[in-house]
Amino acid sequence: MTGLEAKKAILERIRKYDRIVISRHSRPDGDAIGSTKGLCEALRLSFPSKDIRVINEDLSEHLSFLGGEDDPVDDAFYGSALAIVLDTATLDRISNKKALLAKEVIKIDHHIEVQPYGDVAWVEDGRSSVCEMVVDFIKTFEGELICSKNIATLLFAGMVTDSGRFQFAETSGDTLRLAGYLLDFGIDTTTLYAHLYLEDFGFQKFKANVIDNMDITPNGVAYTYISQEIQRKFSLSGEQASSSVGFMDKIKDSLIWMAFIENMDGSTRVRLRSRFVTVNSLAEKYHGGGHAFASGATVYSTEEMKALVDDADKLLGDYKSNNGGWL
Repeated sequence: MTGLEAKKAILERIRKYDRIVISRHSRPDGDAIGSTKGLCEALRLSFPSKDIRVINEDLSEHLSFLGGEDDPVDDAFYGSALAIVLDTATLDRISNKKALLAKEVIKIDHHIEVQPYGDVAWVEDGRSSVCEMVVDFIKTFEGELICSKNIATLLFAGMVTDSGRFQFAETSGDTLRLAGYLLDFGIDTTTLYAHLYLEDFGFQKFKANVIDNMDITPNGVAYTYISQEIQRKFSLSGEQASSSVGFMDKIKDSLIWMAFIENMDGSTRVRLRSRFVTVNSLAEKYHGGGHAFASGATVYSTEEMKALVDDADKLLGDYKSNNGGWL
């Protein structure tokens, strides 16, 4: 099914159902929040008689300025509903598992597809974000689907965060053209960027701690470990702890960088980032996956953590040997 065919099939089902539940992945980021809320608001404006809700089991404190979500509903609601799951590659990552009780399920995602699901799936792993796909969806059917300044703000928030402020490799001409379309609605980018990027003093101290304690392998893999003790010391939320991976992205010669974040159950989630070197296959080896240059994984022991660091170091060493040094 082509992208246009998928979009037509999705709109056909949206027209068909009077009840629609929109969900996303757990531990949401800007793309997950922006795409679900942006799509919901667009559909509410376009189909005011329909009962359309965003329902999930967890929230984001950092992104609460974008607004809340809807309360849970009983299981009977799903029996006659359409569920749209966004930005979620695998079933285990769906925040609202009850979405799978819906009469039909639609998957909209930009991750490499490792687990197909849904009655209709629109997956484009070359996109910068699912928010970009939602903007494309609205523009494709702009005679029927409505956008507004608030919707544009929600979708732009997801695009700018998931593309690394339009710096990541998946940023294309289409990405920037669609971002421009949103900006024409009069988004207050100054206020939006303040919400997204300004940090309190305590978090700045945490950043200093990460930089002071990070390590680097012989071939240049930078990595840090955020223990539960550190998370308590700096009063970190889960998403704040995970953001530590971004503190290591400007080290020259370090083309792979990783943050290990200890979970309360003793497992450790891993955020992998890179430039030039693809890391999604490495993440898949350690119970994860994702994009070529931005992936996630999970390790369950100190030995497994060390093995991941060693594998990343070898991957980077091989890349440098075959590509004339750091390039």
